[in-house]
Amino acid sequence: MTNLAKIDPFLYGYFLDENLEHGERVGLALLHASKNLQIRFSRQLLPDTSFVTESNSSGYSPSDGLWFSNENILKLAEEYPEHKATLLGYIQEINIFKNKSVMLNCEITDALNNSGAEWGGGWGGHSNPDYGRIINFGTDHIRGIIAENRDKHPDEAWFYRSCSYLLDAFDILGERYKEAALLMAETCNNEDDKNLLLRMAKAFQTVPKKPAYDFMSAMCSFMLVFALDGSDSPGRFDQYMYPCYEKTENKKEAIDLLDRLWEYFKDHRSWNLCISGSDENWNDESNELTYEILAMVRNKGYNTPNLTCRVHSNTPDKLWNAIADTLAVGTGLPALYNDNVVCPALEKLGIPPKDSHDYCMNGCNQIDILGKSHMGLEDGEVIFPKCLEFALHNGVDAMSGEKISVETGDPRTFTTYERFEQAFMDQLEFVTYNACSSANRWQHMRGVFQPHPLRSCLIEGCLEKGRDYRNGGPLYNHGQILAEGIADAGDSLYAVKKLVFDKKKYTMAELIDALNANFKGYEQLHHDFKNCEKFGNDIEEVDKITARALNRFFTVLKRNHTYRGGVFTGGCSPFNRVASYACKTAALPNGKLKGEPLFADSIAATPGRDTHGPTALMKSVLKYNHTNAGSGFVFQNKFEKKIFNTEKGKASFIALAKAFFAGGAQQYTVTVISPEDLIDAKEHPENHRNLIVRVGGYSDYFTNLTKELQDNVIQRTFMDM
Repeated sequence: MTNLAKIDPFLYGYFLDENLEHGERVGLALLHASKNLQIRFSRQLLPDTSFVTESNSSGYSPSDGLWFSNENILKLAEEYPEHKATLLGYIQEINIFKNKSVMLNCEITDALNNSGAEWGGGWGGHSNPDYGRIINFGTDHIRGIIAENRDKHPDEAWFYRSCSYLLDAFDILGERYKEAALLMAETCNNEDDKNLLLRMAKAFQTVPKKPAYDFMSAMCSFMLVFALDGSDSPGRFDQYMYPCYEKTENKKEAIDLLDRLWEYFKDHRSWNLCISGSDENWNDESNELTYEILAMVRNKGYNTPNLTCRVHSNTPDKLWNAIADTLAVGTGLPALYNDNVVCPALEKLGIPPKDSHDYCMNGCNQIDILGKSHMGLEDGEVIFPKCLEFALHNGVDAMSGEKISVETGDPRTFTTYERFEQAFMDQLEFVTYNACSSANRWQHMRGVFQPHPLRSCLIEGCLEKGRDYRNGGPLYNHGQILAEGIADAGDSLYAVKKLVFDKKKYTMAELIDALNANFKGYEQLHHDFKNCEKFGNDIEEVDKITARALNRFFTVLKRNHTYRGGVFTGGCSPFNRVASYACKTAALPNGKLKGEPLFADSIAATPGRDTHGPTALMKSVLKYNHTNAGSGFVFQNKFEKKIFNTEKGKASFIALAKAFFAGGAQQYTVTVISPEDLIDAKEHPENHRNLIVRVGGYSDYFTNLTKELQDNVIQRTFMDM
């Protein structure tokens, strides 16, 4: 009889003792996986533990708690009939457990979500564990933290056992990789690869139990944990890897390893890697590795990982020049974040400067504190134009005709603009509260049913409190709900104010009739509303209205506490969903037609509506208070490549970015591209497979985008300097 531990070590480990706490059983499942799953190396000859997080025979993922696949287990039962009774028994328990988790979410109303007005929760989010804990201290150091704290929390003994199993799994994997590297070296015909394998085997004699001693050992330790955690976001890589990089005499070897790592990042679509920044005394933290990473991004020309560079008032000119040179390649990397705004924003949430200056990004551009927080990443979104649609139709979804939101009055009877704006604000508050409530139910479910011992070992607070990463363990547990379509709502509000209430050119009844008809038969009205002044052109009243709407959103968020133990904050990062949200929205007073896919894809203007140049656009965007945004607050520009092909053009960009940040901006990303390439790529995608653009908070290949997203990028205004 084939041993079940070999068939599926996750199932075997999890069901060893059904009387144990769920979290402890997850730890045991990981421990048995580390002993029994087949070791492999990536094509770059780096240790690759991603096999643990990929779907295996039972469909289990260690990041998702008890989400075994019944279908896959039934297939196992057919393949191994001698274990059929046991496996069918497993399914019964799994279903009971899953049903309990579903009960926590039974009150969630799908109507608002399905309408495209908001979503809350629904996925586990990205993360920024402190890989430096393993690299620079080792698993024995973490065991010391467990020993120091477990007696303080006797009721959480199961939690500490779960984390100890995870540390044991790391050590077992390290030992197995040592043996595998030695075995591969024996038959390796390539002398360089053979030497690499032998150096790797030597490194695994020390790591991960003990601190890494050079860049090779640091890389082995990093890969062991990073891949096991799903190859997500490396965080402040140039900071926690630099001590070992500095100790390495052979820098050529270190750069070779960095090159191999970048190929791994590309193969596994790794997410956000953050470089540079400042400490709490505003000293610049860029180092030699910072510049090597920028050079790697220039040389590779890949869209991943999503590189972020932190800048501040003391960023050296040398780094600014390296940033401009890297952007000139046309990958949209790096995205720039301003410490002078982000750190105060985090400090508003009660995060002290010593930790606020240790922020980084994950996923597209959500803000996290390296190894100290679970900040949602992200918890949900609220779509401003849909809230405006509800205000125009008294809580009715104009796309479906169903009443799904709160009643805020028939706008045909409103006699003042202030009354209409209040109806919009009431809709915005209702939808925002719903998103937070939904997110909290998901947070509760994940906190109880999806423990994560790996991140609990690598994020400060968890071992000290005796609480899991997903259940309030980290030091900081705020949430992030993102605002989308901000400018579309602001433009619509202003058009109503000007044309209906100020000039009285049209009545609310006429406007609503026109919207219901998708402007058919109301061509002059449509022309007037579509050509009304728009956000992004430094027009005071439009900008004030738009900023007022966003401020209300931020205020409502901070009234809502997260299940994990923080408050909600906000940002703007549409990812690739912006066109789908627009398609779910009816005709609007800014001239948008029903189902038309064009929405603002950042905090800037709706693409093509900013007509007064980059300075005017930036002045509009600076009417927002960027320190209210505790998550990524994406601002995007598009520049012609010829500008970045000259030293004068790059210098002009640097001056523009510095002025923008000095004015109080949080974030800045740019697409550097030739307009002819964009148009031709849509018609002849086969000729432009490597053309990269910024989408929401990340870079992607233009030919991978939907037609609607391609049109969004094309319609963005090219900036001149």
